[in-house]
Amino acid sequence: MRSVNTLVVAILLAASSSSLLAQANSAGAATVAPPAAKTTPHASKTSAKPKAKASPRKPVESAASPAEVQATGEADKTARRDPFESLVNRNKDTNAGKNLPPGKAGLQVSTLRLDGIVRSSNGMIAVVSNPQARTYFLREGDQLYDGRVEKIAMDGVSFHELGKDAFGKPVERQVNKRIYASAGEQQ
Repeated sequence: MRSVNTLVVAILLAASSSSLLAQANSAGAATVAPPAAKTTPHASKTSAKPKAKASPRKPVESAASPAEVQATGEADKTARRDPFESLVNRNKDTNAGKNLPPGKAGLQVSTLRLDGIVRSSNGMIAVVSNPQARTYFLREGDQLYDGRVEKIAMDGVSFHELGKDAFGKPVERQVNKRIYASAGEQQ
């Protein structure tokens, strides 16, 4: 009786593994050899109840879904563009935070936060921090990545910023950052 049960279980396992193997091959997965059925009575002690068969699955479509394409990196980045991405400032956005020189020379005027101003014997010193929370001490005339420090007063700092407008035309402007910004003023 035990050998009959073992034989039935082995047949069921072989049938289910071959159907799973066929599904895996149709989905494009790597081939896996079916497990060898053991016919010795002492190999495994299983119950005489046959296992329930897996529900029939729909065959997987051969075309990859967009999520799979994105995960595998097969699609071109230029094939589909983000509808919310600006077409005008496309190059400016990609180069915004990359390859900046270290120290004061890598500071951008638009990302600076003015933390304080100190009066010293050598003149005024502005204490600023960047988005990475690193603190820098600036003096009048210091050169930054996209501008320079014009004037440091007790209530704020004046920067001369060099940049480009939306169409790539060079633009120079005066940016004032104050310690205590008034209502409606950018910090």
